[in-house]
Amino acid sequence: MACIDRVILVVLDSVGIGAAADAARFGDASANTLKHVAEWYQGKGQPFALPNLERWGLGQIAAVPGVHPVARPQAATATLAALSPGKDTTTGHWEMAGNVLPQEWPLFPQGFDEELMQRWCRDNDLPGWLCNAPASGTAVLDEFGEEHRRTGKPIVYTSGDSVFQVACSEDTFGLDRLYAVCRSARALLDPLGVGRVIARPFIGERAGAYTRTENRRDFSMPPPAPNLLDLLVARQHFVAGIGKIEDIFAHRSVTLVEHTGRNETSLLATSEVMARTAGQRGLIFTNLIDFDQLHGHRRNPGSYGQALMDFDAYLPILEASCGPRDLLMLTADHGNDPTHPGSDHTRENVPLLFWSPAENFRTQDFGRVSGFAAIARLTLDSLGLGGDVARLDGAARSPALAAASGLA
Repeated sequence: MACIDRVILVVLDSVGIGAAADAARFGDASANTLKHVAEWYQGKGQPFALPNLERWGLGQIAAVPGVHPVARPQAATATLAALSPGKDTTTGHWEMAGNVLPQEWPLFPQGFDEELMQRWCRDNDLPGWLCNAPASGTAVLDEFGEEHRRTGKPIVYTSGDSVFQVACSEDTFGLDRLYAVCRSARALLDPLGVGRVIARPFIGERAGAYTRTENRRDFSMPPPAPNLLDLLVARQHFVAGIGKIEDIFAHRSVTLVEHTGRNETSLLATSEVMARTAGQRGLIFTNLIDFDQLHGHRRNPGSYGQALMDFDAYLPILEASCGPRDLLMLTADHGNDPTHPGSDHTRENVPLLFWSPAENFRTQDFGRVSGFAAIARLTLDSLGLGGDVARLDGAARSPALAAASGLA
């Protein structure tokens, strides 16, 4: 009999802890997001410490300057290695939910086919497009923002992920229209299997002063069925999606939505939903986007480290919000080493730290575990739904961490 009623899963988007075994194939053999952020602080002579993650046992699974192993970690720990190829948000989150992808998403290093782009413009009465090439999401605004505002042509760009990104001014183009043209692009790109169409609204009137807003939306391919979220809803459990979670799962099997766009607002929403759903059975699934979007892609180790320390300071609030039948899990979906060349994600292993105030909870370091889908299995086992594990290919291949921690 499981002793857990509610799981709170917080994804520290892009906080990898070292190159995956196959990282060289992606050009990421030297990547280590967390370690290199800490080393950057060390090299600058600036303090870097994560005392709450340290007491949880982060130092047991990652060699990080300023984060030490402790004699008695308060959380159970593991290092997760992805089974799916790729290093993007969708791949990482879907695998957490039990869906292991057999192949990488298609990429578009030369941009998108001109005939497709012309059809998209005709369908949406657009005067044309700008860019249509791999680009940095902030640099592209400085280069094309003024022309976009003058002509009404959307800025279209991609990256090392399978994404069709559309940046438009909220003031001159309009948010509703941006979402509409992105939905249209989603339909056109479905046959190509493009992972996500991303609406990237911004404000500002000149280069150097443009700011992306929290109104980003992701229009994803629907995930394989079933996944963890589907199974929980079928068992009459609630699923709360905070941040961009409902977009990643194409709005399927998310029964409570808080669409937030920054770490601070996402953490506040998590605390509020924890209070609102106290005593209920289900999953709170939160993505903290700033590590990736604001710091990793912009290759800013200083701001990345500050965001880590800010989260560490908030962790006791999450702990205090947990009831005696809650399980709090922390993990990541991929890496994004801000000291690595380029501006794309990095292929890394990720941490898993989980803690519960339940009386029978035991701490243990599980070492290296194959598959992010261990999270789906841990969730199902902890909630007493272990019989559903066999329905998720990835979870069925992952270790039973819940039983080893006394939660099932």
